[in-house]
Amino acid sequence: MAYAEKRANGSYRLRASCGYSADGRQVTRSKTWTPAPGLTGKKLEKELLRALDRFQAECDSCTMPGNVKFSVFADQWFTEYAEKRLKKSSFKRMKAYKARTYAAIGHLRMDKITARHVQQFINNLGEDGINETTGKGLAPKTIKCYLSFISDIFLYAIRMGMLKDNPCKNVVLPTPEQKEKRIPTLEEAQQLLESLENEPLYWRAFWTLAIYSGLRRGELLGLEWQDIDFENRIITIARESQYNSEDGVYTDTPKTTSSRRTLKLHPIVFEVLRAHKVAQAEYRLSIGDQWRGSGRLFTGVNGEPMHPNAPYNWLKRFCKRTNQPFYGIHAFRHLNASLQISSGTDAKTVSANLGHSTVATTLNIYAHSFDEARARASEGVGDLLAQKPSRRQA
Repeated sequence: MAYAEKRANGSYRLRASCGYSADGRQVTRSKTWTPAPGLTGKKLEKELLRALDRFQAECDSCTMPGNVKFSVFADQWFTEYAEKRLKKSSFKRMKAYKARTYAAIGHLRMDKITARHVQQFINNLGEDGINETTGKGLAPKTIKCYLSFISDIFLYAIRMGMLKDNPCKNVVLPTPEQKEKRIPTLEEAQQLLESLENEPLYWRAFWTLAIYSGLRRGELLGLEWQDIDFENRIITIARESQYNSEDGVYTDTPKTTSSRRTLKLHPIVFEVLRAHKVAQAEYRLSIGDQWRGSGRLFTGVNGEPMHPNAPYNWLKRFCKRTNQPFYGIHAFRHLNASLQISSGTDAKTVSANLGHSTVATTLNIYAHSFDEARARASEGVGDLLAQKPSRRQA
């Protein structure tokens, strides 16, 4: 709020806040206002208030000090915001975007970067040769992540009162290819479960749980025995197990707030889990002090959390050995969602079971499955209406 300081010569120094600079310091502006000759008392007070209102409006409408280079402010964003607020996996991914982004716009002042600058960079990311591994451009999904990275930095600058506008909001992204998801059929999933009969119990438990629950890989590996309610057949998702080269295997919070959830599952799941728990306890006793208890359902040979790559690698070898199609882990999540939708489960419930942040996310990912379910429902209504009414017998 603007305020006034009276000076010895009868004029006033008006001061007002203009937000914050790149290093977090409050920025203020000042201006001298001299009242008209003979203006005193209530009239002077009234005009002074008007002058203060006009000056505050000027400060609110002006562009704040955004004359810092993008690379400099982005580094401050990493320290002040990203490192404290983002999950480890997201923070590391954002750091990976620095090199290309800084090379393109890092030298430009924040207040001079336009939508055109960002658009040119986004277009360049899709050109052949950008990806040194494939010799092609980056995937549309990756390009979208780059734009989100830049946009997040500008949004932070706006929050700090340095800028008034985000140039990223007018940037056009490339249209992603619509690839059909490769997911196992119901029969293939059933065959996989049957073929696990003679495999180690912890793998039977892992893949049974993956297919019946639709949990993400990190959620499966983050489960602890305290999360399993055998009596009520409920599983609580409270954490994830993740990996990066710096920290190794580490425990993180669920992907989104909605990812913290409980699921009621089929009795078959708990039969396998109960057998796995007994087998794990027997194994723990057999190795004695070598066991490094983590409380996890799925562990390495010494009881520490299982490496996130282990299930994928084991399944790939198993499918090759048993001559079954290999789809990866996430495909079972898609299968679970498709089976829920096919059984008539509403979108809100499917979304809650999968731990999506919004129902819109679920509808977007599984639009085709919902369309098919609606078509079957319409056919069902049509079949019922087409039936001839039974005649009342005399």
